[in-house]
Amino acid sequence: MLSKLGIIFISTALLISLVLVYFSLIESKNSNNLIPKKIYKLSLFQLFFSVLSFIILLLGYVFSDFSIINVYENSHTTKPLFYKISGTWGNHEGSLLLWINILVLFSFLFLFLNKNRNKNFKIFTLLFQNLLIAVFFIFLLATSNPFSTIYPIPNEGMGLNPILQDPALAIHPPLLYIGFVGSSIYFSAALSALISKIDAKSLAISIKPWVLISWFFQTVGILVGSIWAYYELGWGGYWFWDPVENSSLMPWFVMTALLHSVLVLERKIGLYSWVIVLSILTFTMSVTGTFLVRSGILNSVHTFAHDPSRGLFILTFLILMVFSSIFVFFKHAPIENKKYKILSKEFFILINNWFMIFFLAVVLIGTLYPIFLDTLTGTKISVGPPYYNFVLAPFLIPLLFLMTSGPKYKWISSETKIFFNLVLFLSVFLFLITFFVIKENNLLLNLILFFSIYLIVQTLFDLYDGFKSRDVNFSRILSHLGFGLLIFFISINHIFSQESNFNLKLGESKETENYVIKFENLEQFSGSNYKSLIGHFKILNKDKLFNENLKPEIRIYKQPMTVTYEASINSGFFSDTYLTMSNISESDIFNIKFQRKPFMNFIWLSVLLISFGGIINFFNKKKMV
Repeated sequence: MLSKLGIIFISTALLISLVLVYFSLIESKNSNNLIPKKIYKLSLFQLFFSVLSFIILLLGYVFSDFSIINVYENSHTTKPLFYKISGTWGNHEGSLLLWINILVLFSFLFLFLNKNRNKNFKIFTLLFQNLLIAVFFIFLLATSNPFSTIYPIPNEGMGLNPILQDPALAIHPPLLYIGFVGSSIYFSAALSALISKIDAKSLAISIKPWVLISWFFQTVGILVGSIWAYYELGWGGYWFWDPVENSSLMPWFVMTALLHSVLVLERKIGLYSWVIVLSILTFTMSVTGTFLVRSGILNSVHTFAHDPSRGLFILTFLILMVFSSIFVFFKHAPIENKKYKILSKEFFILINNWFMIFFLAVVLIGTLYPIFLDTLTGTKISVGPPYYNFVLAPFLIPLLFLMTSGPKYKWISSETKIFFNLVLFLSVFLFLITFFVIKENNLLLNLILFFSIYLIVQTLFDLYDGFKSRDVNFSRILSHLGFGLLIFFISINHIFSQESNFNLKLGESKETENYVIKFENLEQFSGSNYKSLIGHFKILNKDKLFNENLKPEIRIYKQPMTVTYEASINSGFFSDTYLTMSNISESDIFNIKFQRKPFMNFIWLSVLLISFGGIINFFNKKKMV
């Protein structure tokens, strides 16, 4: 019953999408300045039936309706209710349906929140948006039907991967989907702007809220995913350049560039075509990330790799979308001859943009090169931190300098600024203190530390000046301060992190450079849906500064049969003590990974500070970025 209702609702929403495409084409040729009420009603009904289809799938999970294959493969009667609900989007089919629902919601909101905008601009945006919606609905029904049934009906389900049964991962996908799907609105709006030929300021005002929303949720989504990988996957760090991680980072780079460029466009200074290009590129990167995660070409714990036909469908759509966008752009893009003075705010923003595009190119190459190499030659390689650190780290220095100096310049200005001032003096002083404390000999790392301190100090002075003039740009200050702190704490984390890998038997101990790790006890425990071995370890500092007890676990789940290695983390204010253990070939020997990670909490808080800067801007009518 539920499955039939779900298919009916999806089919109805698809039909409405096609009708909206048709009416949009008709209205684009109509000289009337008002959009007919029937289009608003159809958009509302489209949202209604789309949401209903997702609710039906959700009910299937809540009530364990194993006649639905999707529920059977990803749920179990013993699974807690919270994870039954989150399991709805913890698989390809359900997550794609949620993806489409957000797509439909954003289309509806854009139409209703822009009633006073140019009619053709809204109509063409609606047209392009519903073409996207229709394509993804067809993709859902053709290759990823969430309501496919099974007979005879099983008495029990197969369960959800225990690694995915986690509060952080329950909210991580929806956050990223809002980021990914949010980019579809300004993709459609950008193409619409070209055809309807609206002015620069109108385009900037129309897409600014959507850029902010998608950027904010993308940032927070990346943060939550990173925290989850840190404590759940046993990676023991803030970022590992996993291809699936990269798929969420690539659109973020372009979103950040677009966020800054809209500021210029809003002031009618220029970058109209550039904003169009970035809007197209952002959604292109979002679809590319979707392709990588769902095509089966990546091997990662959080991919949805099952059916290659899905990847072929998305790849075909991606190619058609890119070439269609290029065609519309070159046919309708205006010619811009705007020249920018070197010492002006808009010039610094443009340079910032090029840094973001460079970072995107580096990550894109590092992610796709192993795939192409494997396809062409059969050679399997992995591109990890050494590549990214080597290529990206040097370019952090000029980026930090630009973020420090750029905001001090005025719009359309060539006024020379002198940077050797109190800010620079204080930055040098603080860096010298840091240098003598850490005693780091790496020149590149020292330069990154200095310029991060420079950015932090300058941003704090800007805050002070803002309070004096009663004109504080909290959005920029929080985001730039957060970024400076992020780079600073990542650098310190890199310098002082300690890691040891070794084997121990029960009762043995291991001495590292600064610590003694004692394997004191091994306990068996039975949870609601798993059994585990809990190791009891005592961590002693050789200088007797601390004495910690850690309890890593090896968990064995039955539904489905899965072994996980749960890290034990003692998270202090300034440093984390991190321990994982794994059994070696069913012997009494255990592999132990011990890590000491400084300032992890400060890294997470820095990213939150960056994201809060963006969301504050959403409510700020005066300033941007």
